[in-house]
Amino acid sequence: MLIKPDPATPEGEAIIDLAALLDGLQERTGEWPGADIVDIVGQWLGRFTFAVPAGLAPLAVGRAWVLRQWDRHADDVTLWSDEASALAALAQDVRSSWDKVAGTDGFPYRPPSDDQAVVDLYYGPDKTRGDEGYTVYPADISRHVGAPLSISLSDAEACAVVNSSAVFHPQEHPDDEGLPCIEIAGLLVFVYLDADCGAVRVSVHLDTADEQLVRADGTVPMQVEIGDATVFDNVTQQPAPMERTGWKALIRRLTRPSPPAGGGKPRQGG
Repeated sequence: MLIKPDPATPEGEAIIDLAALLDGLQERTGEWPGADIVDIVGQWLGRFTFAVPAGLAPLAVGRAWVLRQWDRHADDVTLWSDEASALAALAQDVRSSWDKVAGTDGFPYRPPSDDQAVVDLYYGPDKTRGDEGYTVYPADISRHVGAPLSISLSDAEACAVVNSSAVFHPQEHPDDEGLPCIEIAGLLVFVYLDADCGAVRVSVHLDTADEQLVRADGTVPMQVEIGDATVFDNVTQQPAPMERTGWKALIRRLTRPSPPAGGGKPRQGG
């Protein structure tokens, strides 16, 4: 299958240029002299860079549970979203093989209904049974990303880069003290069910926000919406003017006309 270079991309344009240079050499000389080709290709390669991109760092974007099962015929590895799911899959496999151990060596004829119990009974405390065995362990899912040189809320491209690197931190298990959280540009947004107050709680933590997002007054521009209603907005809504202080402001307040005893507008000067 022939590959057609795309002139709309820098790489495709470079390949087309190289073909044109070699065609021009053949037209001029009637052949492809090796020395001339070396010069042409050498200059053409100068248009490329083969350096490894700097500033790439591994970013954990999630976590999976790895289930490895092996026997004489296979060595399988599968990924699961949580430990309970991995254990359930392992228990299902054990129950499908229960006939070969049922009623022998103290094994009951029917496997236990509890997933952990059936796995422990079948494999034993060492997680192996003859030439069979398994392991279950958590592993981070990572990718390499290059942090943007600048974060600007007025730059759509920079925002898209940051948005694409957002990370979700799940609660590992019911006994985990952590809470599910989304992390983006240093901001932490927690969304969870709170039994104490009987509500869905949303908590935004700004202490670790990227300094490029923090305004001169120390705040982060933010809008919070629920459905179609904006419930918080410190971007378009201007803060209330601060009351003047000092001795001039005190004199103004003391000399300001007082409203009549019956209420109404202040009396105007005559």
